[in-house]
Amino acid sequence: MTGGPNRCSAGPTATHPASPLIDRPQLLGWAALVAASGLLGWALSHAGFPAAFLLGPMLVAILFGVRGAPIRVPRLGFLAAQAIVGCLVAHSATGEIAATLHDDGLVILAVVLVTVAVSGVVGVVLTRLQILPGTTAAWGSSPGGAAAMVAMAEEYGSDARLVAFMQYVRVAVVVISASLAARLLADVGALAAAPAAPTPALTSVAATLAVALVGAGVATLLRLPSAALIGPMLLGAGLHAAGLADLALPEPLLAAAYAGIGWYVGLRFTRQTLRTVIHALPGILAATVAIVLICAAWAWGLTGLLSIDYLTAFLATSPGGLDSVAIIAVGSKVDVPFVLAVQTLRLFVVLLTGPILARWIARAAPAGEGAR
Repeated sequence: MTGGPNRCSAGPTATHPASPLIDRPQLLGWAALVAASGLLGWALSHAGFPAAFLLGPMLVAILFGVRGAPIRVPRLGFLAAQAIVGCLVAHSATGEIAATLHDDGLVILAVVLVTVAVSGVVGVVLTRLQILPGTTAAWGSSPGGAAAMVAMAEEYGSDARLVAFMQYVRVAVVVISASLAARLLADVGALAAAPAAPTPALTSVAATLAVALVGAGVATLLRLPSAALIGPMLLGAGLHAAGLADLALPEPLLAAAYAGIGWYVGLRFTRQTLRTVIHALPGILAATVAIVLICAAWAWGLTGLLSIDYLTAFLATSPGGLDSVAIIAVGSKVDVPFVLAVQTLRLFVVLLTGPILARWIARAAPAGEGAR
């Protein structure tokens, strides 16, 4: 009789031992990811690539994700990284984005509509060829914030896995192509000769972190798209332009934010996801490359309409995420306000027209495909 209670009381301890928050495989995985990302980021940086600590960690994370590494970037960590990038954009662009929209609003709107139209046509082609179901092709080919498109696709009943894969394949292709373009077209000698930035004051860093936290929180309450990025960007730009806040970000914090976004994108490329979409992979890659090439051609035509260089036009028309394109733009010698004005406006246009575009593309599906 006395043995029963003792066995019962000892049972939970014996069969359910306390588990650490991060087990040994995860700890080793993170250590390897950080080390490999730092090494590749350092190498790309010394090779003259802008946003090296976004590109390097993303490439390493893709490899880790496909090989089944048991690690993921928490959603909160990704949002924090976006908020930091929003503050970086605010410091770099200030109120010039609004002025750019005012001065070149019609041309910028034309750029946005062309990019959205190209993505819509690609979605129709994917649907007609029955590579993807109608609404899935619509959300997957939309040139907006990847996370927002996945969330909206799930809400409208599309296959979120396929949409996420299409979105992050495009983001990866855009980051790689934009980094290569910036590396080839930018004045690398001038970039290398730039003096090192002074160490920012602790008060400026604290003010920047406060802007990131408050801006993301208020934008989330207002239900703005990409709130973690847009909120700090708008709040920081207003305060910085008015001289009410001195925004500053130390290099290690920026590198961590870049890496966080790169890891979040890269680790989404899992082996399971690849197995799910393997039949559609050639079509997805072809569609992604086609969108990038068409936008690159449109960027070349844009240089004849406006007094901007090709790299500025290329980054402005690139159908990638606002956060990743912003990082590359800030790290390159381009017209940052113009790039961010186009990218920001397109994000809002895509979010507003997404459901309409999805229904339109779904109608192009063969019988029985549109509802899937």
